[in-house]
Amino acid sequence: MLKLLFDHDSLLPPNARLLHFAPEQAVSQFVRPLCSEYVTADLFRDDVDLKLNIETIDLADGSFDGLICSHVLEHVDDGAALPELFRVLKTGGVALLAVPMVEGWDTSYEDPNITDRRDRRVHFGQEDHVRRYGRDFRDRVRRAGFLLTEFVVDGARSVKYSITPGERIFIARKPS
Repeated sequence: MLKLLFDHDSLLPPNARLLHFAPEQAVSQFVRPLCSEYVTADLFRDDVDLKLNIETIDLADGSFDGLICSHVLEHVDDGAALPELFRVLKTGGVALLAVPMVEGWDTSYEDPNITDRRDRRVHFGQEDHVRRYGRDFRDRVRRAGFLLTEFVVDGARSVKYSITPGERIFIARKPS
């Protein structure tokens, strides 16, 4: 889906610096050539450029033109992570965000008292998730200061590319 988005829209300026949290190899392969500097980051993995905690990013303000954060925010304190993502973006920069979402829910489901891995799988769909997002995810992103648009594919492309119908990528821009 990210490939379709990049094919559809010119999201990054020439000579862009891009930060990719929890990088997926397939995504890295097509995004890296689009950037003058492509930096990968993760807190736990050893195969990345930087070991970074997304809740307290040890980088200067306005360091990057773009960032990718796909299926990371449901694992962390997004109230800390989203402002950090906003901070490290340059003015006019873009953050591509993807999270598992239940569109039928007005609000996200989270409970900090649920810490057992098995219980998290039952409640949040995966052992290391701390929430399931509802439609209020958009408000969380906007509260961090972002302007928000969304990219979603139509039915024919969801079938052609095996994309879950209704899945979306949130395009969060740091206002100029």
